[in-house]
Amino acid sequence: MIESLSISQARKLVLQSQQLPPAKPTGSALDATLSAIEHLGYVQIDTISAVQRAHHHTLWSRNPRYELSHLDQLVEDRRVFEYWSHAAAYLPMRDYRFSLPKKRALATGEQQHWFKPDPSLMKSVLKRIAEEGPLMAKDFTHPGKKVGAWGVKPAKQALETLFMQGDLMISRRVNFHKVYDLTERVLPIGIDTTVPSPEEQARFLIFQYLEANGLGQASEMTYLLKNIKLLVSATLQEMIASGEVLAVRVGKVSYYMLPATLERLNKPMSRRKLTILSPFDNLLIQRKRIKALFDFDYQLECYVPEAKRQYGYFSLPILWNGKLVARMDCKADRKKAVLHILHLALEPGLPQTEPFTRALLNELAAFLRFNDCTKLNLHKSTPAAFKSVFTALIKQSGFTFDIHAGNRRMT
Repeated sequence: MIESLSISQARKLVLQSQQLPPAKPTGSALDATLSAIEHLGYVQIDTISAVQRAHHHTLWSRNPRYELSHLDQLVEDRRVFEYWSHAAAYLPMRDYRFSLPKKRALATGEQQHWFKPDPSLMKSVLKRIAEEGPLMAKDFTHPGKKVGAWGVKPAKQALETLFMQGDLMISRRVNFHKVYDLTERVLPIGIDTTVPSPEEQARFLIFQYLEANGLGQASEMTYLLKNIKLLVSATLQEMIASGEVLAVRVGKVSYYMLPATLERLNKPMSRRKLTILSPFDNLLIQRKRIKALFDFDYQLECYVPEAKRQYGYFSLPILWNGKLVARMDCKADRKKAVLHILHLALEPGLPQTEPFTRALLNELAAFLRFNDCTKLNLHKSTPAAFKSVFTALIKQSGFTFDIHAGNRRMT
């Protein structure tokens, strides 16, 4: 029997599974961060720093007590590690063995890395790290020219190739620069290093995705992964036959889910709490999925020429009342402790503007602290009249926010 879900039920299951908005905290703050990473399966790393970087932001959205030192601490404690999910990410150390198929495929040439391997240079790099201990790219000099779109030095290419195929791991970061060490010196004692079979890998991807996302399709479970979609699709059919997975429909669209996930429909969800999300948040990273389930057409415009941007360089989606209702282009000026909202755009038909605004102000107070800011400047809103609503409620509140007088855009 195929279960049928309404769009509101589907959204609730997705948000409950993504731990959004976050539940009341329990245990230590550091353990809550580890729990979030283990539940989500990965947290994407990104370098853009218009506001706090994506990996910090994603975890803060699920753990209000999150501190920037948590990730470094968890890496040092060998409870999370850096590798590749669909992109560069922090992954739970407990799942280490499931990174091995990709590493083996790269090492054997079954998959191609971005850089052409240089065996002689890789051997030299590996030897230095073995003898000298952990090293960064800057510790290597090489007469060769930088190559590629990012102008990567040959030694850095060798380091990344050795990292991607599993000979090296990231032992820590210094000012966001990777420190590479031998894998055997980074892995904790007793970690399982057996390579999963293709069938084990497929089941892992299915369970991990459905537990963290509530419901999904085979194409979503294998997003940007190579050579495994057919096996995942076949494994899903086997799991449906065994009762491990349910087939569900949301409108005319088919999805899969774990039977226990249906119980989440009975759990209350905070609809008053507003959440400011990173563009790289796990909820949002697959844009087609978020359009289908939340009717939210989202594009990160930092990759779009400025003249063609509709919302702004780094627009943050806003979740409220179980829906994605607005987006907010932000830039934190940490030297002056000012968070600039360059453009706050509400989705058409957003109801209850005043309750939304109060929820936004409440979350902005926390978001300013998270970004080491004490003041707020709103430059522009869409619709334009919303700016006056925003300003009026700020005057009624106890927040010390400053409202920018014009629509000048920061550069």
